[in-house]
Amino acid sequence: MRVKTVDWTARSGASGTEGLRERKKRQLRQQLTDTATAMFLERGFEAVRVAEIAEACDVSEKTVFNHFPTKEALVLDQPDATMAALRTGLADRDVSPVEAALRILAGELKAMTSWLATHDDPAEAGVQLSRFNTMIQTTPALRAYQHEMTVQLAAVAAEVLADRAGMRAEDPEPRIAATALMGLWQIQFAGLRTHLDGKRTPGQVERAVSADVRRAARLIDAGLATFATTQQTVAGSAGQRRKTPASATTGDKRVARASATATGTGRRRNPK
Repeated sequence: MRVKTVDWTARSGASGTEGLRERKKRQLRQQLTDTATAMFLERGFEAVRVAEIAEACDVSEKTVFNHFPTKEALVLDQPDATMAALRTGLADRDVSPVEAALRILAGELKAMTSWLATHDDPAEAGVQLSRFNTMIQTTPALRAYQHEMTVQLAAVAAEVLADRAGMRAEDPEPRIAATALMGLWQIQFAGLRTHLDGKRTPGQVERAVSADVRRAARLIDAGLATFATTQQTVAGSAGQRRKTPASATTGDKRVARASATATGTGRRRNPK
């Protein structure tokens, strides 16, 4: 069985300027994850050894681990691209945290639906994707790895948000803000499971999932707008910190702007 998966490395933008060596490395990485995914779907994740994947790709087992640190990473290879996008997007002080997350999610969703559209039978590809998601949910090792990746992504988001607000990553505000943003990824995953019903076109799936994510984003806009205007002062030699929210008027204005962005009435162009 031949399986073609999304090339997240290419989506990160590196492929536009890559040399021959980098391209071969990316192509081998893609071959490894495609082959592993096909074998896992056919026989089950636990039943396939990394050595078998290496043999099928005519490389050594060491080469496999040079590209993927764990067996689980052969399946869940998206977090590296998401982590890089979070570091860049959330650091932009001209863009609200919710807006930055929505842009990253829109790019990932576009990559997924574009992948569906490359198949001769997008509906069958959707079924294949559903089987892939089911495999993750029913395999303890993959569920644990996915959870760990989410924790790492939240830590990165908290670090960047804390830096832009002049806080510590350990402070409650950036931690809860990062956790809220990570929840949008869960909404997108759930939306894909719901709307990949074999009846919708890739474009229809993209619009339906995007609408779900924007609905969820509206609920956290107000809180993150308040976080963005939070000020801090250092009190005492122990370095204890006191957070003083901005005025209600300023907060209300930011909430209104954030809501307009999430609903598509502001300057942001919603993914189509």
